[in-house]
Amino acid sequence: MKKIKFMDCSFRDGFQSCLGARVKTEDFLPALDAAVKAGISHIEIGGGARFQSLYFYCQEDAFEMMDKWRETVGPDVNLQTLSRGVNVVGLSSQSSDIIDLHAKLFKKHGITTIRNFDALNDVRNLEVSGKAIAKHGLKHQVTVTMMGLAPGLTESYAHTPKFYIDRLQEILDSGIPFDSVAFKDASGTSTPATVYETIKAARALIGADKEIQFHTHDTAGMAVACNMAAIEAGADVIDLAMAPLSGGTCEADILVMYQRLRGTEYTLDIDPEKIMNVEKIFKTCLDKYFMPPESMQTSPEIIFSPMPGGALTANTQMMRDNNCIDKYDAAIAEMREVVAKGGFGTSVTPVSQFYFQQAFRNAVMGKNADGSWKIDKNGYGKMVLGYFGKTPVAPDPEVVKWASEQLELEPTTKAVVELNDANPKLGIAYNTQLLKDNGLEVTEENIFIAAACGDKGIAFLKGDRPMGIRYKEAPKAAPKGDGAYTANVDGKNVVVKVNAAGDAYTATVNGKTFNVKVSEGAAAASAAPAASSGEGKEVKSPLPGTITKIIASEGAEVAAGEVIMIIEAMKMETEIKAEADCVISKIAVNQGAVVAAGDVIAIVEEK
Repeated sequence: MKKIKFMDCSFRDGFQSCLGARVKTEDFLPALDAAVKAGISHIEIGGGARFQSLYFYCQEDAFEMMDKWRETVGPDVNLQTLSRGVNVVGLSSQSSDIIDLHAKLFKKHGITTIRNFDALNDVRNLEVSGKAIAKHGLKHQVTVTMMGLAPGLTESYAHTPKFYIDRLQEILDSGIPFDSVAFKDASGTSTPATVYETIKAARALIGADKEIQFHTHDTAGMAVACNMAAIEAGADVIDLAMAPLSGGTCEADILVMYQRLRGTEYTLDIDPEKIMNVEKIFKTCLDKYFMPPESMQTSPEIIFSPMPGGALTANTQMMRDNNCIDKYDAAIAEMREVVAKGGFGTSVTPVSQFYFQQAFRNAVMGKNADGSWKIDKNGYGKMVLGYFGKTPVAPDPEVVKWASEQLELEPTTKAVVELNDANPKLGIAYNTQLLKDNGLEVTEENIFIAAACGDKGIAFLKGDRPMGIRYKEAPKAAPKGDGAYTANVDGKNVVVKVNAAGDAYTATVNGKTFNVKVSEGAAAASAAPAASSGEGKEVKSPLPGTITKIIASEGAEVAAGEVIMIIEAMKMETEIKAEADCVISKIAVNQGAVVAAGDVIAIVEEK
């Protein structure tokens, strides 16, 4: 009987797929400890969205957490993280020295293996990252990303077994050092037949010495079937998870897969009673967290619009935050065309986010007068122009034209790292100076935080650490005292600190702090947008989101095309510009305000 190995993804992909990666480390350490004691020896613990989320939402330093994870599991457990090729653990790509620093620091802080993938399957993006991982003594799991195409598409090459094996052959020809190979289907949309044919051909190509690992999600209800296909084709390792973060948008459950293998020539080497006990502990650890219902559901529409499990609930939760969850169905429907016209890059971070951001814009903002899309300039637009690498097939020429015109940028075929190494605003030297300019200590860890997390990383290092965890309900505040608590207001977590007398408090919302003095008959301060008033032309928000930066001030003269303010929605910043030369007569929102599409955000007097 062949023993099939597995990696427990609960503590990384489970968190990302079901909880937006927003989980405090202290809350799950008992389950992590129990998992190791139950015999689980290969655990995915960090990387991917689970790096940035610690700084953005959890008030934690990822490197300190890595040390704590290693301390908890002991020296022998294989701790694995996820890296996005030249993007490492962010949405933006990096220069070669930051890519090298990523591997160096993850090795320093106790990581054993890094799974390294590129959403476009551009092998050039795997080369520099893979060599860095091997150079610093980590195990390199080189990865081919998979995705099923929507029924009815006539594309005959992208995302077929031949396409995947051609990419694997490219990896072999490139000389990238690797210890194992993974096939990663983040949206769970590949068919069992494709999985079987791909892994069978991969086994024949690389021989018996290298392990093959298969990863899929259960969003479309196919995880168990695809895992079985992978095993029968020759995979050595599959990715699984534990309840309450198994099934649905996450991986198949360990016990479910154990049950599927009973009576076959394969088995998982586990004690099912021990695993069941760990799942009970894990459920208790996570009981206070809000679990979005869609995270546990099978979603047939994903077959047509391949939203990965790790992004689906993160996006629906952000839509809840911005009071636009009603737009989800329209956005997911738009995604089908966005994927097809974007060149069929695999729907996995960061490309999955590019797809959804563009689909969201199409659904909410509509088309321009000439029928063109309002292209997302930082993600989808740059992708179709080649600035994230070569797409599996050429993007639609019309979309490329729109992107080039709107971004005022020519398409490129240069390697991403070549472009980034020539960019003076990337790299170790730039981020070192950024730390100095902000009066922050220059360490390798801080340099990497600044590079991977941008302005939010700098804010974290300066002490601005807002809480963005979504609990089921807010803990109740003591009536008096100098403590802090978290209140859940319309789905948002507001950090509140009450003074000793109980007659004043500060409330931090979206990183902005409001000081409130409570007195008899006085109204409480509010973070809500100011009501619009005054004559002039109304400037309305083109989409729902959060006002992150107000650039123009009241009374300022603004030229046509100048930016008035910036709104963030779905991790996408959109500049709101003046349509004509004007004077700002009123700014009708506060920074940090959540607005709906069509809300008045400013009043201007056109010249």
